[in-house]
Amino acid sequence: MSGSCDGSMIDVSSDSFWEVGNYKRTVKRVDDGNRLCNDLMSCLHERARIEKSYAQQLTEWAKRWRQLIDKGPQYGSLERAWSALCTEAEKVSELHMEVKASLMGEDYEKAKNWQKDAFHKQMIGGFKETKEADDGFRKAQKPWAKKLREVDTTKKAYHSACKEEKLASSRENSSKLENSNPDALKKLQDKVEKCQQEVQKTKERYEKSLEDLDKVTPQYMENMEQVFEQWQQFEDGRLHFFRELLLEVKQHLDLSTNHKFQTIYQTLEDTVSASDTEEDLKWFRSNHGPGMPMNWPQFENVDWSKPRYHMRRSIVDWSLDLNRTLSRRETKKKPTDGVTLTGISQTGSDQPVQPAKTSSSAGSVEKTPDWSDEDTGGANPFATNGDANPFDGDEPASPVVSVAVRALYDYEGQEQDELSFKAGDELTKIGNEDDQGWCKGRLKDGLLGLYPANYVEDIQ
Repeated sequence: MSGSCDGSMIDVSSDSFWEVGNYKRTVKRVDDGNRLCNDLMSCLHERARIEKSYAQQLTEWAKRWRQLIDKGPQYGSLERAWSALCTEAEKVSELHMEVKASLMGEDYEKAKNWQKDAFHKQMIGGFKETKEADDGFRKAQKPWAKKLREVDTTKKAYHSACKEEKLASSRENSSKLENSNPDALKKLQDKVEKCQQEVQKTKERYEKSLEDLDKVTPQYMENMEQVFEQWQQFEDGRLHFFRELLLEVKQHLDLSTNHKFQTIYQTLEDTVSASDTEEDLKWFRSNHGPGMPMNWPQFENVDWSKPRYHMRRSIVDWSLDLNRTLSRRETKKKPTDGVTLTGISQTGSDQPVQPAKTSSSAGSVEKTPDWSDEDTGGANPFATNGDANPFDGDEPASPVVSVAVRALYDYEGQEQDELSFKAGDELTKIGNEDDQGWCKGRLKDGLLGLYPANYVEDIQ
């Protein structure tokens, strides 16, 4: 009896699901599922920020380097190939912004909506699903737990009786060895017998409680299994949802399967491969080297038989300096000379009269300059010394001006020092109008020359 009592008192701890209260781990898994939803959304949100930051850095990098390449000395097809790197960065930046939008607009929102549908908060705190799980397990375990408590009670009573019976037997044996008083020995023997009877009673109650527990155990297991499977299915839904969502996230992150991504690098490869060093060298030769066209200096003869107004500046200044005015001797004629300035009309009634030419008062016959001894004092009008130069007039040079003007009519230059332009063309007036109605100007291509002042108007 004593040996059996010692063996039954061995306390073996268990972490089994079937132990009372160990279902709490399954209940906690419901709360963990809600927390994992929050963690997954935080994970997606953080990755979306990384995608956005990377996209912005790519865009800034592309913008900065495109400006440096455009302003730098690189030229030709290789410049286009280099710039293609910036284009690649801009396109990839757009794709990563699309990834960011997909993560937040689709994946994050999907997780948020699933969590909202799966977990319902209670007014007193916690989630409805957590309470349902806890209530279900508690209800399924309650009858068995009650029987288990009875088993624990009878077990303790039985173990206590065994301990008292063992102690009484030890005292009886000690009394026999010491030859104690017979009355005292008799009392000890009665005590042992009484303890043995108590052991027998508690053993029967203990065994009975175990039988009762065994009877309710199958139902207990069935009920617990049923509740457990219910929350297994709940967890199965969460696991399947997470799996499908992570697969979608993978699709959004995996740019290698995106046809736009493949096109970007195919275009980059084609652009770089299309660069031609020989063509670049030819282009530079034609635009900045020996291949450029050149207006080589040629001998120019002066035809003195042309009317005076065509020779106006060739005589005054061979360098086309339009700021010089005609000398008094050329412009101020005596009234007795019989020479007046008249206008010659162009073809078409809507065009202005060109600057006047010198002509006879008696008709329209053009007249060449009269270089008589009366005007020049018998000196050569083309002499280079200061005393004999007929163009050393007393009038000051025209002030330098710079006015934007627009052509009102077409004009075709008649001499090499005259400009040609179309109606609507813009040019810059850089000299005041002379007394013959001509101005000095510059076209947009930089060409300098003369033009009729009444063929243009100032740009307001």
